[in-house]
Amino acid sequence: MDRTRICQMIKGLAELNYSGMYQKDFLETWYKTDGEIAATFAVADILRGLREAGISTRVFDSGLGISIFRDNSTRTRFSFASACNLLGLGLQDLDEGKSQIAHGETVRETATMVSFMAETIGIRDDMFIGKGNAYMREVSAALEDSYREGVLEQRPTIVDLQCDIDHPTQAMADMLHIINHYGGVEKLKGKKIAMTWAYSPSYGKPLSVPQGVIGLMTRFGMDVTLAHPKGYEVMPEVEAVAAENAKAAGCTFKRTNSMEEAFEGADIVYPKSWASFAAMEKRSKLYGQNDQNGIKKLEKELLAQNAKFKKWECTEKLMKSTHRSKALYMHCLPADITGVSCKEGEVEASVFDRYRTPLYKEASYKPYIIAAMILLARKNNPVDTLDKLLQAAGPRVL
Repeated sequence: MDRTRICQMIKGLAELNYSGMYQKDFLETWYKTDGEIAATFAVADILRGLREAGISTRVFDSGLGISIFRDNSTRTRFSFASACNLLGLGLQDLDEGKSQIAHGETVRETATMVSFMAETIGIRDDMFIGKGNAYMREVSAALEDSYREGVLEQRPTIVDLQCDIDHPTQAMADMLHIINHYGGVEKLKGKKIAMTWAYSPSYGKPLSVPQGVIGLMTRFGMDVTLAHPKGYEVMPEVEAVAAENAKAAGCTFKRTNSMEEAFEGADIVYPKSWASFAAMEKRSKLYGQNDQNGIKKLEKELLAQNAKFKKWECTEKLMKSTHRSKALYMHCLPADITGVSCKEGEVEASVFDRYRTPLYKEASYKPYIIAAMILLARKNNPVDTLDKLLQAAGPRVL
């Protein structure tokens, strides 16, 4: 990307209203205004442009980015590390097994102790309904108290790297991929996207990806269909958010129990397995009670339930039913690929292989989205910050 184009993008950022992001956490996308969402996309693209032009984007000379992963991760873990490094922050991962948390240290105490020189804290806590998002808000409240009381020189802002309700960094990366794939937000009106359940030989996958997708993409004038077998419902309050967004944007949001119906004429398809809201609630309760026998019994029940819907697979036949037989296939990865990563799964190997490069491009937006969330929360004048980077044109590689 050339300097002229980057300069134009920075000028475009100046026209957006996003002042409410300064010193604020980035949790669920539906609590962000349209201007704040647009600013995040704009800053992500500007940072990418600067890096591709070989210009340093180090806006911090010192400071830490703290990561707390309470579930396994590859893409999001490395995306957060990359985002911190891109902006000049050092990275420290909080391994709870090696901390005093195992000895009874409270969330309030831990949050303050790790934050003395921290600028941002990225948290992934998506395993249990009613727990992950609540944990992030507890950390946020502790940081606010310590900053107000003068214990912390700065109040680190939190980035939700996936909770039980939303996966904002994934949904935002997905959305930016769609925007750039089609050549701009203005080209999305009337596009049809199918967020569908798909079979997986494992159980307990979080609901936050499908919820993040329907909670964000209904804001952009696209007709969104949520498809799943009966019994795999998502949180009703997130469906309500999607319906309200669609009404405001002049598009549609609907739910169906037919994968074929969702794929018919779709421009974008997102077949992804998840557990039902009811099952995740039951699972969370059993873990809270440390009922190991109950957990094993539930796992068997849910795997047996999944097995009834093996036909919910993204196949070549289904892809042919999409708009011009060329729908954009999307996935947060890793996908359960039939005959490759499992015997039977979410997607046929031939479909996945054909879209491998676009899938990797989709994933490549996440580090920039996270970096944009951090920059907008930590810098009072992002336009001035980015313009100075462009004018200084410091080399990324010395």
